[in-house]
Amino acid sequence: MSYTIDRTFKDSGFDAITERTRAALADNGFGVLTEIDVAATMKKKLDTDMPPYLILGACNPKMAYEAIGIEPRIGAMLPCNVIIRDTGAGEITVSAVDPVASMQAVGNQRLTEVAGEVRAMLQTVIRNV
Repeated sequence: MSYTIDRTFKDSGFDAITERTRAALADNGFGVLTEIDVAATMKKKLDTDMPPYLILGACNPKMAYEAIGIEPRIGAMLPCNVIIRDTGAGEITVSAVDPVASMQAVGNQRLTEVAGEVRAMLQTVIRNV
């Protein structure tokens, strides 16, 4: 099973895809709680260059609340990460975690059902970028 939902773009820049991703998340009820510029962090910590790579910690509050109500420790696996990365081959790839794949480790059927709803929402986000 794949653990991400992916889409690759060949004719758009990193900044444009980042803005489109943020808009698609917002349009589908997700807020961005965290943002990690991995390339900048690697440069600062390791003095290493890498292509642009951004992690957005996305959260749909209603779905997160429901999941926490079912499994209180699930917060350790939240938020839903969405990455935007320059592949270095003239392409930008957007990948969202597949929450169904993530939740398999928990083994809670009710939580898996919620994860299925979130998966469908994230598939829409990726399709709409």
